[in-house]
Amino acid sequence: MLDENRSGRLTAWGNALLAGFAAPDDAAHHITGSDAVHRVVGLPGESGPVGLTLALGRLRALGATGLRLALPVPGHPLGLSGPPEFNARAMEAEEAVVVPGTALGLVPEVYEAGPEGDVHVEVVWHCLAVRDAPPADVPSLSEAERELAEALREATEVLTRLDVAGSGPVARAALEAYRARAESSREVLAPGYPPRAARVLELAQRIGALIGIAYEPGDAQGREHGGAVSASEIAARAAALRPVERTARRARVAAYNAMVEERDRRQH
Repeated sequence: MLDENRSGRLTAWGNALLAGFAAPDDAAHHITGSDAVHRVVGLPGESGPVGLTLALGRLRALGATGLRLALPVPGHPLGLSGPPEFNARAMEAEEAVVVPGTALGLVPEVYEAGPEGDVHVEVVWHCLAVRDAPPADVPSLSEAERELAEALREATEVLTRLDVAGSGPVARAALEAYRARAESSREVLAPGYPPRAARVLELAQRIGALIGIAYEPGDAQGREHGGAVSASEIAARAAALRPVERTARRARVAAYNAMVEERDRRQH
């Protein structure tokens, strides 16, 4: 749950590039991360796939004013504004990037190849038309921060009530392992983002990790992080945690979109 998704990286480093805080090749390097290669298809003016550096430059030339993250799931089109074709692709991927000023959006498709132990990942970003309308259900950064404080309390109470060791030593160790892996493999957001956005993202990821721990079957010694294992108890756990997970996803979107939101406030 702490892993940064590809659309988050594209949003953060694309915004840093457009705002002058990152060089094109540096932004492309951070967006690609540990993947082998990223290509963009369907970009206006291009007949075939292009690399990230060229694609970001083309989006800037087309009038891009920033990038916004969308993290939709069935029943919650978070960050989307249509049309149906784009929404359907984004919903299937459970992530997307919308590019204000261009009426375009990008949805990643991931391909894996190679033998076990030597798998390399290639990502194709599909560029599609989007509707120029306010995105669905995206809070401001300040709203997200307030909601997260309550969500953290709710998550802890729910895990305790459902006999999940959410605050016990096993869960704490698992949470620290999540965070250590995340911190060793990436930076939080990108240059130019307000510190508050990084704080909101870190807390949203921490809540996401607690939720992830609640659904893990156990550790290497067979100890279960989530005590309850019957079908009815699993269903109760999912129902209780769903609102908390929704709040955490909304906060992640608010954090990644903070640079664009801050710019829009200054202009108005």
